[in-house]
Amino acid sequence: MSRTERTELLIGKAGVSRLAAAKVLLFGLGGVGGSVCEALVRAGVGAIDLVDHDTVSESNLNRQIIATLETVGMEKTQVMKQRILSINPACRVGLYPCFYLPDTPDAAQFDFSAYDYVVDAIDTTSAKIDIIRRCKAADVPIISCMGTGNKLSASQFEIVDISKTSVCPLAKVMRKELRHRGIAGVKVLYSKEEPIKTPGRTPGSISYVPTAAGLLIAGEVIRDLLSETLI
Repeated sequence: MSRTERTELLIGKAGVSRLAAAKVLLFGLGGVGGSVCEALVRAGVGAIDLVDHDTVSESNLNRQIIATLETVGMEKTQVMKQRILSINPACRVGLYPCFYLPDTPDAAQFDFSAYDYVVDAIDTTSAKIDIIRRCKAADVPIISCMGTGNKLSASQFEIVDISKTSVCPLAKVMRKELRHRGIAGVKVLYSKEEPIKTPGRTPGSISYVPTAAGLLIAGEVIRDLLSETLI
């Protein structure tokens, strides 16, 4: 069997070709972003650019797909590239080991119009807003991940327009900031689960919750990319 044979049974040759021609920009390779990336690559997305400034740490071992004792201390973008190419050597991978912030040289290097889809799986509110703003300006689809920390119920994730979110503290801030800027029609993943109170400022996490969020986001991206092909 070829690598794409089982996928082709579901989406046909045209679908496989569509995914192979697609280029995705992914911000963040943490618990959510790493699982997004893995699922996109295994589905056959042909080009993916990875943005993350961080290195793998021991605290990532409980939830991040690229985190093993062997990868601790390595750049996340490099580890993810090696993993991608071990799955699909033909995938075209671009690496941006930087911390995205608005109005910086790192941010200026991205041409959002060059992508078929953008995934935001980072935590910094100002960066999330700027990425969404630039995607809207370039007319590029984007999905933005809201908070996944301090959660235990993966079944309470939903993908909706941000105007329909509730409960999630990050979504509340994002709704306000986007409304203030006149930005509407933003697809997000969020959880209806009340955050669990934990000591200190660092959010708690568990193996399956960010992974489930990442897989849901990847599925949404793939279905959107295939929407015209499968009509």
